[in-house]
Amino acid sequence: MSRPSRLSRLVLTASAVSVVLLSTGCGGGRAAEKSGPVGAAGASGDPVTVTYWSSSAGAQQTVDAFNTTHPGIQVKFSSVPGGPDGAAKLANAVKGGNAPDVATMDYSALPEFASGGNLEDLSGTSGALVAEKFPAAVQSLVKLGGKTWAVPFDVTPLELFYRKDIFEKYAVPVPKTWDEYKAAAEKIHQADPSVRITNMGGGDPAVLAGLSWQAGAKWYGTQGDKWKVAIDDPASKRVAEFWNGLMASGVASKTPLWGEGEAKERSSGQVATVIGAAWTAGTFLANYPDLKGKWGIAPLPTWDGRAATGMYGGTSYIVPKGSKQTKAATEFIRWVTTEPDAIRARLSSLKSPSSALPANPAMRAEAAKLFDASYFEGQDPYAVAGEAAATIVPGWTWGPAQLQVNAAQNAAGADLVKALSEGRSAAEKAIKDRGLGLAG
Repeated sequence: MSRPSRLSRLVLTASAVSVVLLSTGCGGGRAAEKSGPVGAAGASGDPVTVTYWSSSAGAQQTVDAFNTTHPGIQVKFSSVPGGPDGAAKLANAVKGGNAPDVATMDYSALPEFASGGNLEDLSGTSGALVAEKFPAAVQSLVKLGGKTWAVPFDVTPLELFYRKDIFEKYAVPVPKTWDEYKAAAEKIHQADPSVRITNMGGGDPAVLAGLSWQAGAKWYGTQGDKWKVAIDDPASKRVAEFWNGLMASGVASKTPLWGEGEAKERSSGQVATVIGAAWTAGTFLANYPDLKGKWGIAPLPTWDGRAATGMYGGTSYIVPKGSKQTKAATEFIRWVTTEPDAIRARLSSLKSPSSALPANPAMRAEAAKLFDASYFEGQDPYAVAGEAAATIVPGWTWGPAQLQVNAAQNAAGADLVKALSEGRSAAEKAIKDRGLGLAG
């Protein structure tokens, strides 16, 4: 969970997709009939075998811990690619009738998979779990059309990571608004032209989406039984124009996200901030160990000074369509998303530190115990992320063709206004091509 895939890993809500999902015949409520009692062996007395696909680090160790304590259910894990390649592999497996019983999935991909009939309806087996164990704001990430299609693993609020030494050197206060952020960028760059405020040159559409989300954008909605697309709405344009302006003036770097250039700028002190998420904290320990004590974490600057953020990343657990062991699969999902033993097995096995923020609040304290917070001297990344999670703006909706949108926005490069326009065109075309109605 230290890095999201290039596939945009963001969140969805139920309101805007219910009609579309209900019209596709996904799931259907038969899930509870597909296997015997949870934790029980099969009719022959042998353990029930559950197949599990994921690209998540620590997945095998988590499975090993589960298998040790659940003799009636044995999970067989297979590592698969993340991002678009993994999504395509899973879709093909469902189509071919050989999908796993459990898989992990980005939040942003759920509408596409659910509306395509690729997921089992988990309302009967996991609906109560989601309602009882997860905050209301997180429940909306996995519920569509009044049904539960997945169980959340983590929540990923955007945060501001900043070089404490650079801000102190030039007597710049940590910005609380985007206007203050721009002023900080200008002051720091004027004092040292080799330092820019951050890099924002394309390469990860999820960042643009998360920042638009924070600004109050609504990229998708429905009108009757048709989709509405507004990826280039006024709130999103405000965000894109802001960042285009910072890059044009030279106070923000056009270096693309995730490349070698980004790592060089961060390690050499050429950028003063990083727009990241809860999981980003772990990447600093792994990638920039020599900068221990120099990075701090703060809430994301806002447009009006009121606490607000969007999301950047996030993973859920699903049961692909056609699973023959749904009850056993959902017992594994329950355990891995709510039991402290699961998070201990996952995180203690990792060579690189993880700061993934569990969506289940009871899991967060256990995760925090396993993270070395000394890198951020005087700050607890889990506490900061937990506070940020409470300010995620509600009402964001994902559409059914995010892979196509991501590809179009990546092709736009550093021009974020163009990325919005290209993303909207790609979304509208994909929705039409899939036969899902598009509102004018």
